[in-house]
Amino acid sequence: MKRLIACLAVIAALCGATLPGRAQILGADYEAIADSLKTDYDIGPFFGLYKDNYFTVGTSTIHKPSRTNSDVKFQISLAIRLTKMSLPWKTYLYLFYSQKTLWNVFEDSMPMRDLNFNPGIGWSKPFFSKGRYIGKMTLIVEHESNGRDGLDSRSWNKVSLAGSAMITDEFMVHAKYWIPIVDGQNNRDILDYTGLFQWGFQATSPNHRWALGFTMVKRRGWNMNWNTITELTWNVSPKTNLNLFAQYYNGYGENLLDYNQFHSRLRVGLVFKPRLFSDY
Repeated sequence: MKRLIACLAVIAALCGATLPGRAQILGADYEAIADSLKTDYDIGPFFGLYKDNYFTVGTSTIHKPSRTNSDVKFQISLAIRLTKMSLPWKTYLYLFYSQKTLWNVFEDSMPMRDLNFNPGIGWSKPFFSKGRYIGKMTLIVEHESNGRDGLDSRSWNKVSLAGSAMITDEFMVHAKYWIPIVDGQNNRDILDYTGLFQWGFQATSPNHRWALGFTMVKRRGWNMNWNTITELTWNVSPKTNLNLFAQYYNGYGENLLDYNQFHSRLRVGLVFKPRLFSDY
């Protein structure tokens, strides 16, 4: 329990120094939000959230809960802008870092089952039209590995093109395609489980207190083999960036060590979200 509390404190501290949360811009005129986003891109801050930062606990949905199929899953994800000025075409260069951990807190000695490290560098272009933020596109060179050696070592690299588009003020669609470079000797078949592209959407309620996200990751092959991630978020208060969070993962590739094992996991916890909409 002390370890759980300590991790929550670390995540909260990290998120406290980031961009204003979505809840902090509720009720504002959307054009004013777009102007604020332009200012953020032009003059900073230069350190903020990238993907969702969350801390969850849960278990299997298809087997009886046990100490071996119940765990804690948390993610820390940050973005650092590398230039003080915009680049040509109003683009921006970022250093990204995400770390996802599966923690078997219900087993003796509470071992960390797997830690996945995902650094990258990305060139991002936001789009505005008629005073509205309408989306962005990012070209990313990224690496992912679990930092182990021997038979448990897993790693790969990819050049990714990610984009998101605001269909309405409350509905966003996103997609990500990648060219893989698989260098891990123990995960040569990783594309059969993690695929080559993903797409999804995120919808919020008119008051932005509720959010529903859905992501589908296409595994390699012509059949309808998808990994799916469903997420539900409830903002505790418009004055905070603290959200209650539920995530249901169904498929392969949830983590690198067990990338070729099927997981069906429902977890609940807390999430701290980037401004406006998350990256994937």
